[in-house]
Amino acid sequence: MQAQQLNVDTIANNLANVNTTGFKKARVSFSDLVAKDPARAASSQVDGDAGLISQGLRLGSGVGIANLSKLFDMGDLKKTDSPLDVTVQGDGFLEVLMPDGSSAYTRGGTLKVNKDGQLATLAGYALKPGITVPEDTQALVLQPDGRVQARAANQASATDIGKIDLVRFASPQGLLAEGDNLYRSSSASGEAISVRAGEDGAGSLAQGYLEGSNVKMVEEMVNLMVAQRTYEANVKIVQAADEILGLVNGLRR
Repeated sequence: MQAQQLNVDTIANNLANVNTTGFKKARVSFSDLVAKDPARAASSQVDGDAGLISQGLRLGSGVGIANLSKLFDMGDLKKTDSPLDVTVQGDGFLEVLMPDGSSAYTRGGTLKVNKDGQLATLAGYALKPGITVPEDTQALVLQPDGRVQARAANQASATDIGKIDLVRFASPQGLLAEGDNLYRSSSASGEAISVRAGEDGAGSLAQGYLEGSNVKMVEEMVNLMVAQRTYEANVKIVQAADEILGLVNGLRR
């Protein structure tokens, strides 16, 4: 029941984030628990009973959580035409600077210029490496290769002001979700590998687009119904076992 409850909670969280930019759905994997030898258990309790049970029979003892992982397949692109919206069209992540000086990683490409004049996420975390936008900037251009260009009102063409680098991970499923569309590296994900946009499978940048959640509403609703029915079945099994034990106790009286 605990395993199925976690499954229901995970699916519910997926559905709640169906419209969250760059959200990656999670999946629960199950495994059976250690099998028990009923013949050995019977022989340790009452002599002679073990012979009534097949020596090759092993009974399962339930189900456990094998893994809770994120699925990083890409969501659908949504055209916004905003110059501060950007999508990574590949496996790469944007790297941001956290208040404690550490790095976090995101697929959410809704950017803004923070109070320090730097390109940052919507939550205010500056991109790494830092890119300062001049105050007189009238137009901002994010090139597919990561170059960031700014054009002032009195300029005919844009000039480079920085470059957005991307990072990749050997096993992104091992990343730790931190909230605010952020992830942290772990021993399971491996260390961040810096790459240039458009190279090594990291993907190029697309200005004016956002990556939608990769949650599929119908698929998650079906999964939720199956998980709920499984949970209900487990409840009924527990209730039936309780009723049988009640009858046995009544017979002993």
